[in-house]
Amino acid sequence: MKIAVAPAIGAGGSLFSADQWKAIGEALGKEAKVEFTSFKQLYVDIEVERADEVKNALLAAGLEIYPVGFFTKNLIACNFCRGAEEAGLAIALQLNEAVAGQEVPSPLKVGYAGCANATSEPLFQHIGVVKMKNGFDIYVGGEGKSIKASVGLLMLEDVPENAVVAVVQRLIAVYKENARKKERFSRFVQRITLERLRELVSTE
Repeated sequence: MKIAVAPAIGAGGSLFSADQWKAIGEALGKEAKVEFTSFKQLYVDIEVERADEVKNALLAAGLEIYPVGFFTKNLIACNFCRGAEEAGLAIALQLNEAVAGQEVPSPLKVGYAGCANATSEPLFQHIGVVKMKNGFDIYVGGEGKSIKASVGLLMLEDVPENAVVAVVQRLIAVYKENARKKERFSRFVQRITLERLRELVSTE
């Protein structure tokens, strides 16, 4: 079976420590094949009979485990170089906990940046959240993978902190309810239009 392994989001970003690399090697064994993805996850194959043993060892090392396939990936976050509080580490953690691992029509990536420098490239993720001076801007439809790469469209500006998680959750729910089978989020946004998406997201 295949699992996705990721470091926890922290004040220094989503970084693997040397001890965690060691723990991964010890848990998987010398012959293990590990794929490093573009969204900061490791894909690893493990024997079904060793699944619980390996997962427990990785969790004990402070790593996080997610499903592989048509799911929302763990949050692709910046390194919070402006400080945990100013860059919004707390909201990033809440967002990751709320959305990661949800089954969706096509693999979905959510990016987060703690300032307008946007070093984690949230505008090239399917959903991008950027902390600004007066709130959070939310972008949709970015596509960083393929020859048709595109920048996300600004859907909402100055969203208050206490509404960010709910807005992103609603976006994902609308996608799940209205997307065609295996339809990528960026294509879904193009088909349904930005204006219609705003209407659906604002509908309670």
